[in-house]
Order: sequence, then C-alpha cells, then structure tokens
Amino acid sequence: MPLVRRATRPSPAHRPPWALALAGAVAAALLSGCSIEEASCSDGEYPVLSVGGTGSACVPDGEQPPKGYTRYPEGKVPRHVDDKWDVYWRTHTVDEHGQIIEVPEGS
Repeated sequence: MPLVRRATRPSPAHRPPWALALAGAVAAALLSGCSIEEASCSDGEYPVLSVGGTGSACVPDGEQPPKGYTRYPEGKVPRHVDDKWDVYWRTHTVDEHGQIIEVPEGS
C-alpha cells in the first residue's frame, strides 16, 4: 500500500501575527459596510451653494464665497457626497433673499 501524506495546516496558534491582523482588518471592513465617505471639500475648505441654482463650490477657510454663491444655511451643510444634505440640495437652493426654495424641474 502506498504511503499517503496529508497536507496539514498550521494551528491558529502557529499562524504568523500579520495573518490575524489582516483577517481582523478584512472583517472590520466587511462589517462596517466599507463606508468610506468622500468629503464634499478638502481640508481647509468649506462648501458653498450657488444662489438660484444647484451648483456648489469649495472656498478656502477664511475667505468669503465668490459672487453668485452663498454659505449653506446653518445645520444644512453637506459634509460628504451623497449624505442627507448633499441629496437635499440637489432639488433645493436659496434665492437672492436667502430663502430656501425648490428648484424647478429641468433646471
């Protein structure tokens, strides 16, 4: 009868430390839903809204918004792409008096 050798795996106690760290990182990413959010603006900038339209821009901290743009109303500033306020401002804007209005369809 021929000699048959079975391949054996090292027990968990004999696995290299990096293997456990890698497995933990993969598990954390899967359990968190890989929720890497893209920021609306870079560090050192803040987002501004186009008056009368749905356009937006990023302005360096400490500078005023350019002509035709304004700051988002307090508490309604988008921080990440597709967050609650980013989605909201796709169909809303502010008029020249600072009032929030719905954007007409097709605008």
